[in-house]
Amino acid sequence: MAEICSSFPTTGSLYFWSAHLAGPIWGPFASWCCAWLETVGITAGIAAQAYSGSQALQMIILLSTGTNKGGGYFASRSVFLCMYIGLVLIWAFLNTFALQVIAILDMISIWWQVIGGLVVIIMLPLVARPTQPVSYVFSHFETAPEATGISSKPYAVIMSVLLSNYCLSGYDTAAYLTEETKGADRTGPIAILSTIGIISAFGWGYNLALTFSIKDLNHLYDPNNETGGALVPAQIMYDAFRGRYNNGGGAVIFLCIIWGSYFFSGLSITTTAGRVVYALSRDKGIPFSHVWRRIHPKYKVPRNAVWLCAAIAIMLGLPILKLDVVFTAIISINTSGWVGGYVVPIFARLVMSEDDFKPGPFYLGRARRPVCFIAFLWICYTCSTFLLPTSYPIKWKTFNYAPVALGVCLSLIMLWWVMDARKWFKGPVRNIDVQNAGV
Repeated sequence: MAEICSSFPTTGSLYFWSAHLAGPIWGPFASWCCAWLETVGITAGIAAQAYSGSQALQMIILLSTGTNKGGGYFASRSVFLCMYIGLVLIWAFLNTFALQVIAILDMISIWWQVIGGLVVIIMLPLVARPTQPVSYVFSHFETAPEATGISSKPYAVIMSVLLSNYCLSGYDTAAYLTEETKGADRTGPIAILSTIGIISAFGWGYNLALTFSIKDLNHLYDPNNETGGALVPAQIMYDAFRGRYNNGGGAVIFLCIIWGSYFFSGLSITTTAGRVVYALSRDKGIPFSHVWRRIHPKYKVPRNAVWLCAAIAIMLGLPILKLDVVFTAIISINTSGWVGGYVVPIFARLVMSEDDFKPGPFYLGRARRPVCFIAFLWICYTCSTFLLPTSYPIKWKTFNYAPVALGVCLSLIMLWWVMDARKWFKGPVRNIDVQNAGV
């Protein structure tokens, strides 16, 4: 993707890349598939951040009011859903203002997540002393069959990589700003690759801090523990501070830092989702496109597109009232869609003739085919594993509805293409064409 960005440093990103790499014959179909996968995935990304933020807020309230054992308030499903909807509405509301407001909040977000992340990663193991030995962290294997119903070690290994696959996405966002960046054919690839490095370092550090700080593994999954068995990281933090200071207040502070990260991430994803929906509706690729492509005359933002994304994210969260695995389903839709969108330009780059590709400063050369092939297989693996059940036995409350939701949605999209859209959808519209059309 960094190589493609270096060759096509345009704001259209995946959508534009797919159309051009696939060529004039397959370009419209490739951009159609990529645009819709990205739209579905990034809209579900709002829901994923809202659920995570609500879960962190639920734990903050519980630990602040006395813990699950001490009579603290554990938010019910209906209250949890209200917190979830509230976050989505706040993000949509903030995204209806001028871009300057979002820019300021994004700057705060960067420092919040960098400084706050370092505080949690460094301080948690120090507070939790004595920590688990290195041999335990890097060699102990735990399936937790009592909590998940999964006793197969190979299946547990597959499940264990889902978190990393979920976190390692969204780095294509750097490409959306390339047209506003000097030397974009160089800075775009650097931004993509450095983002992967930063995310990997922080994510690995966070997981190590949590694992080293575990006090009692079996206690983490106990529904009668201080956090009600609802959020393992919260229990690890509570055990660390309770064991060191006989008080869990520090865990609340750490959870506030984590909640802030979810809040800022959700705000940023809402911004991106609105632009993705706007881009697709500008090319008449969404029903009632004339509504979603409108730009607010004063604030110059796609307000209608933002609120459409918010409405869909809220609908994705409604099963919270009945199902136990809503978060699994939401991140499955999010990752399968968003990461699945990457496979279109990567596959097009894999099969296209090298004579038709004009490389930029960052060029893989002969390595491009094996790199593209490995990337293609990895994305297929990622999307497949996210559609697997994560709890057994499979019941109504533990059913992962992501395969059904994605299957129905993508089937309708492809049916629309076959029946109608292929006759008129031509892919990304040139800016000059849009201006001349008065759109």
